[in-house]
Amino acid sequence: MSASSTPADRSADDAARQARAWQALRRHTPARIGLGTTGSAIPTRHLLEFQLDHAEARDAVHLPLDVDRLAGGLTGLLGGAPVLSVRSAAEDRASYLQRPDLGRRLHPRAAATLPHGEYDIAFVVADGLSARAVHDHAPGLLREVAAALPDWRAAPVVVATGARVALGDEVARALGARMVAVLIGERPGLSSADSLGVYLTYDPSVPRTDAERNCLSNIRPPHGTDYPTAAATLVRLMTQARLRRLTGVALKDDSPALPAPPDRPLSR
Repeated sequence: MSASSTPADRSADDAARQARAWQALRRHTPARIGLGTTGSAIPTRHLLEFQLDHAEARDAVHLPLDVDRLAGGLTGLLGGAPVLSVRSAAEDRASYLQRPDLGRRLHPRAAATLPHGEYDIAFVVADGLSARAVHDHAPGLLREVAAALPDWRAAPVVVATGARVALGDEVARALGARMVAVLIGERPGLSSADSLGVYLTYDPSVPRTDAERNCLSNIRPPHGTDYPTAAATLVRLMTQARLRRLTGVALKDDSPALPAPPDRPLSR
């Protein structure tokens, strides 16, 4: 900077340096950091991005699950059994959102439609709070998991609507499965409206708490965990759960730490 530079020049140079520093940090997170100001407000571009993300999160919560489309993507992944569908005791989406307890219970007539057998594992694909996440990611993840389970007796895949995590326990009891994995749409955030979670529960024949489940979260390539990594983790947990006959806080994934993600922009 020359000796003749003005205060305005120095202020502009400082602002440029700060902008470059924030841009470097934004490459590693989708969080809204270092947005800057235009007058007393944030720049219009960032405001519009916030409003778009907020709208996508709201849409994800209210988007109905397309059961037929989803079943088409899941058919054949675990043998030749047809994909089954059930719904919770919540009669509609409003009831589901206002009464979480209804989403944890099967509809009174649903259990009778599930064939009872002797299964090692049941997979329940549930809409949860983001049907978009289930549409986008459940078939891809389950395809990876199925390829790693040649010696497991898997129940027919069940698609559940109006579902909370604990609904999987009732589904597994009706099927006669020793373990259940619930693939469910997670609560949307302002940077992730399509995040899929998986909850693994051993012996759902008795009421279980969340402390007795293992959870895999933020499955949403390319911005979150990819399908092969999530599938490998889930299969390891399933294998250990079968050996130790438990899930939850007493069951840890002892795999090596994940490699650092590639250095790529994560923000819009």
